[in-house]
Amino acid sequence: MTEDMTIVGEEAYRAAKEILEAARLPEGALFVVGCSTSEVGGASIGTFSSPELAEAVFGNIYQATQEAGVFLAAQCCEHLNRALIVEQDAAEKYGLETVNVVPQPKAGGSFATAAYRSLEHPVAVEHIKAHAGMDIGDTLIGMHLKSVAVPVRIRTKQIGDAHVVCARTRAKFIGGDRAMYDESLL
Repeated sequence: MTEDMTIVGEEAYRAAKEILEAARLPEGALFVVGCSTSEVGGASIGTFSSPELAEAVFGNIYQATQEAGVFLAAQCCEHLNRALIVEQDAAEKYGLETVNVVPQPKAGGSFATAAYRSLEHPVAVEHIKAHAGMDIGDTLIGMHLKSVAVPVRIRTKQIGDAHVVCARTRAKFIGGDRAMYDESLL
């Protein structure tokens, strides 16, 4: 199982690096990740929560976000209404209202639990508008992205047995046909 954990961790790191590079996020941006460890392990979402898989996936994604200088937001499962675990500094920077909950593997999910245990000053929040994100196992992170999400195809299509979908966001276009746009914001 240790070899499997190493492979899953490497896949998670590689996928995070790919989307973070493609999204070109500024320092301090929000990067949301939803992860079903059940799906990573080959089971149906919500049926086989795995703290061990969560540690491998979270640790490697967290390393990639630290290297990129962005804040990681770990999405909880539906039992906590998809609340998010973030560093207190991120909540303060973005004016996010904290809520009182501590995720557990069966109420919040193993990935969010790993985040809560690993972050320096973890807090839970109900809503964010992230700059980019990664969905591991079809956990539906779209509600936590800014208004205009743009799909990003990365080479890493799976982490373990879980399907991976990524997105970045961009500013809205306004003004119609005669408007000019800043190409650097695309």
